[in-house]
Amino acid sequence: MNKWFKQLGLAAALLFSTVSFAAETPTVAAQPEAVVAAVQAQQSEYSQLWTDLKNGATGYTTSQSQFHNQPINSYDLRVLKLRSGWLAPGLMLALFGMIIIFALFIMVNGISKLHHGFSGKMVHRWSKRDISIHWLGAIPCLTLILTGLTLLAGRFFLQPIVSEGFWAGVVYFAKQVHNVMAIPFMFGWLLMTLMWAKNQMPKMYDLKWFLVVGGYINFGPFKGKHPDSGFANAGEKMWFWTFALFGLVISASGMLLLFPNLFEPSRTLSLISLILHAVSAIIICAFSIVHIFMATVMSEGGMECMVSGYCDENWATQHHNLWFDEIKANGTLKYRES
Repeated sequence: MNKWFKQLGLAAALLFSTVSFAAETPTVAAQPEAVVAAVQAQQSEYSQLWTDLKNGATGYTTSQSQFHNQPINSYDLRVLKLRSGWLAPGLMLALFGMIIIFALFIMVNGISKLHHGFSGKMVHRWSKRDISIHWLGAIPCLTLILTGLTLLAGRFFLQPIVSEGFWAGVVYFAKQVHNVMAIPFMFGWLLMTLMWAKNQMPKMYDLKWFLVVGGYINFGPFKGKHPDSGFANAGEKMWFWTFALFGLVISASGMLLLFPNLFEPSRTLSLISLILHAVSAIIICAFSIVHIFMATVMSEGGMECMVSGYCDENWATQHHNLWFDEIKANGTLKYRES
């Protein structure tokens, strides 16, 4: 019986405390005017704070950066919509669109075959140092394109079909890989730009290369046309200078985004860097797809150059005849030993 009395006493005490609390606590229905007045006062306070900030009010912090007392800055929000509404789909189009276009082109046109087949004689074209520099830039570049595509546009093609937890893990992984691979990409870009620029200078005969589409068309009046070309043809030169210019923009903007504590950019400069980074990525992505297709699929025998550093003699005379004539004339022509 004592057990039952204890339980009834506890229930009565809880009931009494609940009723007392409810009686002492004012409800919104009981005092609507007070609640409305409090909300209006809070809204007025926030409105005045926002007005003061827009008018240049400053704050105080222990930071010593250039913008340490600037609590907020305003910018055109259309810039953010540009990144999410246009640049994200643009990067997808640059990657997947160019792949589809080239696949269709090869289905219709076919590849550029060697007219006289492979000679079996391999001509030295790239040093081992050049090959290493190429892959130092190429592998990070491809990794950055894929991780950048995930970060910028993954919500369109990946997020809808996976769980939120998996998506969060993918984003985190892509961000970490993107940050790490940025450094070797910058080194590769810098070395390629400085060391290869001398062979990428435009020449008058490059115009004819463009007029006959480099000799890669297998039908109509362009069929069988192989324009003069030096060490690098006009298409390769266009790719090189595009990579040099927009690689610089990507590297500079990437450094600001990677090391904000070091450069201490303003919020507006950070936003501009983000936009320039995305625009440059779209352009380099599109050109990279063209470059990869031309080297691996479109030009028979072309991939061997960046694997072994040697090219077939017939490939050299068909695609880079002026360069082959030059090294043959000056005595620098070197064949691979069997």
